[in-house]
Amino acid sequence: MEIIMKAEELVKSCNAFNLASVGENGYPRICVLSKTKADGIKKLYASTGMVSTKVKHFKANPKASACIWKGGDSITLIGTVKVTQDPAVLKENWLDWFTEHYTGIDDPNYCVLEFTTEEAVLWVGGEFATVGGDEL
Repeated sequence: MEIIMKAEELVKSCNAFNLASVGENGYPRICVLSKTKADGIKKLYASTGMVSTKVKHFKANPKASACIWKGGDSITLIGTVKVTQDPAVLKENWLDWFTEHYTGIDDPNYCVLEFTTEEAVLWVGGEFATVGGDEL
């Protein structure tokens, strides 16, 4: 679908995205994260600390929503988050400026959030679509 290709270009052009977790009280909690990499609209990656509230939420409930907005276009993704400290994933997502937050790639507080999309609600280039499953 053409709208998916346009959405993927939008994701590629953005350095950050909003990510919502579900807190222990059942309410959503949204934060802005720097995108470390993406696989189109199927997967988004970001880093955070293992001691963060986000990690606590995602370990208890992996359900999440991600949103990217730019120039009137918007992408809302619904899916799940996996918290990982797999060395290969950490290395793939490491950015030089992370030294402001971590002692290095082996810092025990460094982890990656891997968001996997199950459904995408797209408003891109004046077109609207909701897609999921094999359409992604």
